[in-house]
Amino acid sequence: MVKLLSMLFAACGAKYYIKEENLDETDVDDVMVALVSLAKQGEVEDYQSSKNTPPRVYRQVASLMGLPLVTSFISVAKALGLQRETTRRQLNAEKKKTNDGPRLESLNKRLTSTHDKITVIEEMMRKIFTGLFVHPYRDIDPSIQMSCIELLGVWISSYTSLFLQDLYLKYLGWTLNDKESICPCIAKEVDDNVPSLGLFTERFSNRMIELAGDIDIPVAVGAIGLLKQFLRNSEVHLGRMLQILREFSADPVLSMYVIDDVWEHMKAIKDWKCVISMLLDENPRAELTGEDATNLARLLCASIKKAVGERIVPASENRKPYYNKAQKEIFESNRKDITVAMMKNPQLLCKYVADKEKIPNLSELIVYINLELFSLKRQEQSFKYMLKTLKEAFFKHLEKDALRSCVIAINFCSGESTAELQDFARNQVNELEDELIEKIKSSIKLEDSDDEYSFLVNLKRLYELQLSRNVPIDRLYEDFSSVVQTFGDIDTEIVNFLLLNMYLHVTWSLHNIVSSETVSADSVSTLLSRRNVLFEWLESFLNDSLVAEVKKHTYQLACRVCVILAELWFLFRMRTFSSTKLERLGYSPDASVCQKFWKLCETHIYISDETEEEDANKEYVEETNRDAVMISSAKLVACEAIPKEYLASDIISHYVMHGASAAEIVKHLINVLRRKDDDLSDILLGALEKVYFMIACPGNCILLITFSMYVVKHLINVLRRKDDDLSDILLGALEKAHFRSMVEVLRDGSFNFTGGARNKHRSEILKIVRDGIDYAFSDAPKQLSFLECSVLHFVYKLPHADILDILKNVQRRTGNVNTDENPSDWRPYNIFVDNLRVKCVKIEGLPEGKEGVSVRHRAVPPSGVI
Repeated sequence: MVKLLSMLFAACGAKYYIKEENLDETDVDDVMVALVSLAKQGEVEDYQSSKNTPPRVYRQVASLMGLPLVTSFISVAKALGLQRETTRRQLNAEKKKTNDGPRLESLNKRLTSTHDKITVIEEMMRKIFTGLFVHPYRDIDPSIQMSCIELLGVWISSYTSLFLQDLYLKYLGWTLNDKESICPCIAKEVDDNVPSLGLFTERFSNRMIELAGDIDIPVAVGAIGLLKQFLRNSEVHLGRMLQILREFSADPVLSMYVIDDVWEHMKAIKDWKCVISMLLDENPRAELTGEDATNLARLLCASIKKAVGERIVPASENRKPYYNKAQKEIFESNRKDITVAMMKNPQLLCKYVADKEKIPNLSELIVYINLELFSLKRQEQSFKYMLKTLKEAFFKHLEKDALRSCVIAINFCSGESTAELQDFARNQVNELEDELIEKIKSSIKLEDSDDEYSFLVNLKRLYELQLSRNVPIDRLYEDFSSVVQTFGDIDTEIVNFLLLNMYLHVTWSLHNIVSSETVSADSVSTLLSRRNVLFEWLESFLNDSLVAEVKKHTYQLACRVCVILAELWFLFRMRTFSSTKLERLGYSPDASVCQKFWKLCETHIYISDETEEEDANKEYVEETNRDAVMISSAKLVACEAIPKEYLASDIISHYVMHGASAAEIVKHLINVLRRKDDDLSDILLGALEKVYFMIACPGNCILLITFSMYVVKHLINVLRRKDDDLSDILLGALEKAHFRSMVEVLRDGSFNFTGGARNKHRSEILKIVRDGIDYAFSDAPKQLSFLECSVLHFVYKLPHADILDILKNVQRRTGNVNTDENPSDWRPYNIFVDNLRVKCVKIEGLPEGKEGVSVRHRAVPPSGVI
């Protein structure tokens, strides 16, 4: 030890000696004071640099000799770490074999010992770092600084579990303030350790950006290299995200759920500059395919929505989310950052202007930027370029998503911009409308297939534009009516969009009149004329020929006719305009038109599920499916656009036949009607009657189960308010239905004979049972299923003496049936009789098998069987 210390003193150029016999008594502080005194007296020779003051050589030697000890300790700690992992695996394997034993004890001791050694070594490394590193690290001598920082880079690289903590990384960050210390060791170690550098990049990213513009070229080059390294590893994270999104490319909804799940935990998807940079890269990496770019555009739009407080997936509750002041400030800050990123990259929209997959998301994100900043930051040209690109995209696409997103963005720009920019935006919208109208005029002749295609495309564009703004197409309305007249000679999709655009024009005209303070007689007359023309065309489609042709090629047209007609009847309903200056606008269809309307609706409703599934990926499918027809017709009844007697029973009769969504529509309609009128007995009975005639076939009786459970409960509740004795009414319903579901309703509903109610209602129950048996045998064996499906449940509510009488009564009847068939082959009858026998056996406490119970026909009680 004395020789080692003497060598260190000599390396420092100090002539200081320690006697071997005095080593143990030597005080470290005394040695330090003596060495400093030698330096002050000029008795220290500097072998490294004549520019340094003598005490600095101590620091230099200490760094060169002391800091590498950490490197050595790291080697030992890594070796011990491998040993610890090996011991842990062995221990886990041994635990699976036995819970105790010398081998297990030995492994436990070795694991503990190894762990303790690693802990001691790491503590020694920490002490050397805090006691030795932090002082030469601040030295004004660049060589001493660099030696410290380079060693720290080695430590971070070789022992990341300890040194990739903010405690150590901050020293790297602080070196960024010294242009001479823009150390390559940082960039060298970034690659494999990006996940652990979050705090570092967050804290020092601004300084790195500043250094990228340093006048010292080597410093700027080093800083740019470092930034590119960090930016590229943002791309690593995004690349991994894209790899996940590839699995959900076919389902954008699932993609949104994935993005929503990781948004809080993955900072890379909030790095909009990086995402935009990846989308703009002229030479993208090989793995960034067209599919990846589409997913990246989707991710960018979703991330921006989240950043400004919008939901990207449906919430479990429909309440509007509440945000406090701090959260709103964060959203505004994010909005500014997004706006700046878009300002600086106006070419993003231009690059993908013709891409129908990406333009919807890139256009949609426009509505989440702060347009005011374009003026404040003098970026007017960027705004104009963006708006012109949106206009160009509108005329390049014919798909709904692309068109709709462009229209939304254009309307946002014209409505939310200010001053000169708003004037420019509104002029652009006017130009767009004029150009679209000219395109329609030039293609309306339909002289060839090219004209027909162009006409259809521009009709779709007009429809998307009219959904959000009043487009002046007065001069085109008569032309549209003339084209509709050629139905049969042109594509039905053209007819679809002609009717839609005529309907929207009438709607906007009505809106202008209703919202205007002064209304001219001419404007009302014009509206009435155009409305009546549209009514004539729509009602002409209610004829039998269209009803008969509701197949795949006219499927959407039939739905459009139903929905548009229903919406117009609703808009012009009499109750809205009666007793007003606009009373002449009120309209109410007569019963015959309503019947034709419902016939077409019902034909559409009965279209098979397979047909709807075939159209599932088509545009506007949500506007032309069964639910759309159900909602429109139900709205007519609920809002009293037509008398409820016209359609209420018909609509309710389709409960549960077409899935859960249609059932919810019917439920809602019944609840609305109940709020207006307690007595719905006629409507509900009418619905039951219609269902019975629709699906009287026993094979289809399953369709009535839930229908009966819901409607009959309503019916019973209504009728019981008027009369407690419901036996005749209930029996009549049971006779009509033939369905066990009725019994399920009565068992689970308010008319439930349990407990004391059995004795109280015994006579009523007995009457239902006896009359039910009479009904079943009135047309035996055809109607005997009524015994099993309906009567049996009520029998179980009777005392055992009555059950015995009923059993004898039924058995006597078989001899009076006029048929050549053998009663032993009547399955419903035998099930009914066998169940009564089993019930009697249980009541009397006799063993099963007595009383002539037939095992062949023994049945489970009907409560659990359909």
